[in-house]
Amino acid sequence: MKDKYKYSTSQLLNFAQDSYFERTSRPIYAIVFLLPFIIFYEVGTILINTDVLNQSQIRVVAFVWLQNLLESLGFGGKFAWVAPPLAVVVILTALQITSGKQWRFWFGDILPMAVECILLAVPLIVLTLFLSSSGGSQGDIGRFDNSAIRTQTESLPSCSSVTGSSLSSSSGQAGSVEPGQSVLANIVTGIGAGIYEELVFRLILICVLMLLFQDALKLTHKNSIVLSVLISAALFSAHHHIDFLSGQLNPRDPFNWTEFGFRTIAGVYFAVLFAIRGFGITAGTHAFYNIIGVSITARFFQ
Repeated sequence: MKDKYKYSTSQLLNFAQDSYFERTSRPIYAIVFLLPFIIFYEVGTILINTDVLNQSQIRVVAFVWLQNLLESLGFGGKFAWVAPPLAVVVILTALQITSGKQWRFWFGDILPMAVECILLAVPLIVLTLFLSSSGGSQGDIGRFDNSAIRTQTESLPSCSSVTGSSLSSSSGQAGSVEPGQSVLANIVTGIGAGIYEELVFRLILICVLMLLFQDALKLTHKNSIVLSVLISAALFSAHHHIDFLSGQLNPRDPFNWTEFGFRTIAGVYFAVLFAIRGFGITAGTHAFYNIIGVSITARFFQ
């Protein structure tokens, strides 16, 4: 029967029924797998290094976008704070229902998923180390930008964007913090960026672009995927340097071609990964990339 196993809106490949790759690409798997990351980010933002986070007013940009959208719809400030994680769960639940895929879940798949995410993060880590060694001698590429506390030392570039002013970790300056506190704050924001940037630029944006190209403009499935991947990657990279809501340049992240190129490549990588493996693995890979990047930066660059 033609189209017996119908493509989902953003899925490029379909795997054998009930195989590991098919199971772990289901939205229900994304919910269960990412729930500890979501809880860690929410609790960590409140409890871990609270003074630093409050003074620097650092928030993941994509998270703030969701907050602002909900507030504009009339939701109160307190609800707007908890609504973004609820939005992740609600959207994934809706996708699970509409996909018609099985709800069955094997907890034994969690550890292999984590290992897969770490392995998938390795190519980006290798690329950042290469860029830092070959193109980052002037410090342009040598900056881990999702840090809640910007330091003056060299570090790895990130695939995440935050809002707010930064605090120096140098002693004797206002708002100075301990290096260990900085690492914890960076891990918290890195995990949040992994989830909410993937929600905005992959889960939402790519699905919207697929509906536009495939359903409205009647392009082929694969052509729609290619266009959606390229457009989402370019916008993902650009949002680190430009505040889309105000149209102003981001003073915390001045534009340069090396970083823009790296993030565009990373955007394509995450988009292709999303199209093949689904949201859970993609967001987990993004989060683990940031965690590994923070750890390498703390150990070798500071």
